[in-house]
Amino acid sequence: MENTNHQRSMLAEAEQWRSRDLRVLWHPCTQMREHPGTLPLLPIARGEGVWLHGHDGRRYLDAVSSWWVNLFGHAEPRIGAAIAHQAGQLEHVMLAGFGHEPAITLAERLLALAPRQAGREPLGKVFFADNGSAGVEVALKMAFHYFRNRGEDNRRKFVALENGYHGETIGALAVGDIPLYRRVYAPLLAEALFTPSPDAYLAEPGESAEDYALRAADRLADLLDRHPGEICAMIIEPRLQCAGSMRMHHPAYLKRVRELCDAHGIFLIADEIATGFGRTGTLFACEQSGVMPDLMCLSKGLTGGFLPLAAVLTTQALYDGFLDESRERAFLHSHSYTGNPLACAAANATLDIFEQDQVLERNQRTAARMAELAAPIAGHRHVADSRQAGMVLAFELTRDGDKRTPFPAAARVGLHAYRAALQRGVVLRPLGDVLYWMPPYCIDDAQLQLLAETTLAVIEEVTACA
Repeated sequence: MENTNHQRSMLAEAEQWRSRDLRVLWHPCTQMREHPGTLPLLPIARGEGVWLHGHDGRRYLDAVSSWWVNLFGHAEPRIGAAIAHQAGQLEHVMLAGFGHEPAITLAERLLALAPRQAGREPLGKVFFADNGSAGVEVALKMAFHYFRNRGEDNRRKFVALENGYHGETIGALAVGDIPLYRRVYAPLLAEALFTPSPDAYLAEPGESAEDYALRAADRLADLLDRHPGEICAMIIEPRLQCAGSMRMHHPAYLKRVRELCDAHGIFLIADEIATGFGRTGTLFACEQSGVMPDLMCLSKGLTGGFLPLAAVLTTQALYDGFLDESRERAFLHSHSYTGNPLACAAANATLDIFEQDQVLERNQRTAARMAELAAPIAGHRHVADSRQAGMVLAFELTRDGDKRTPFPAAARVGLHAYRAALQRGVVLRPLGDVLYWMPPYCIDDAQLQLLAETTLAVIEEVTACA
């Protein structure tokens, strides 16, 4: 009886928080009419490792790393301690005209870790911003402004991949190609040119991922030839289009993109906001192609999921293009919290953990185990594709596993899978009808087995009546 009363008390507490929430909060990426009926709203009390603990007394395995930001688990004590120590020293100072140790140290370390390419000067400067979308805005403005400073005013277009996503601020949306996010704001957006994605899922029967990637690169070459002197940069998520349904492509594509950008004198922007810091198997996804971009955007895992921070790494040559007596030729973009010491301290602690814990080596073993556990799910008759890049694994659900026959939108298979997984204590937030695993790196074998068993069970449940 005492346990039953406790459970009732916890449920009442959760409902109280839910009611207070809905009175005052407008949630991101949400049709608020769906709360609280169609879409569950879970008040979370605390996090620990891979677990989110709800006010309802239940715990939920965070299989998506809270929108891909959490690397080492919730409440990782070393990052928390670094933030607490920094808070007692310096909480913030504007970075215009001032500097501080956490930002300087972090910039030095990021440049030392950045991808390198034979015959190129390494990335040499770091510009901090507040979040991933802001980082993309910085990179786009830098590329455009550099050519303007050179008198090449016609270079005002960007090239991006079909089905790509780079954030939801106005500049970032302009180079995104997911209609759900872009369509309403299209009248506000700068012009961008979209080239076919090298997405291996789109390959013809019998065509390898590499062959399709190179065929897509040929289409890019044609596009660049049609717009001489008009383009300032191409932006791409290397290896993996995250919000674009976790579609993956062969590393040969980025290598060819680098060659084409050089041939046409345009910048290559690597959006490693979600793909960086070990998600795809290497520290940065660019490494798998042996390519160094001209600008690289970092965020999400940069602070281990503790605080918002972005960094844009760029070449010395691009930086030099802004040095002038005129302030108009300077890069005057700014954020009040640029290079915040607390966030930089968290990021430095994140890099410490990579050094201390041999994270990439451990991730290789975890990724191999994920592949083993995914094999039975990949064989389900409604799974059209199972794909993996390091610590990211995705399942594409279609009727009878036929790529040409997606489930009707009205069936809302992904949403029902999300709800069914929550009932089993697992957070599997889908991308359409794609279920994916992107767990914190601390996940253990028992937790992986729970994740796999839950995924298979919910696929069976929701496709049986779709």
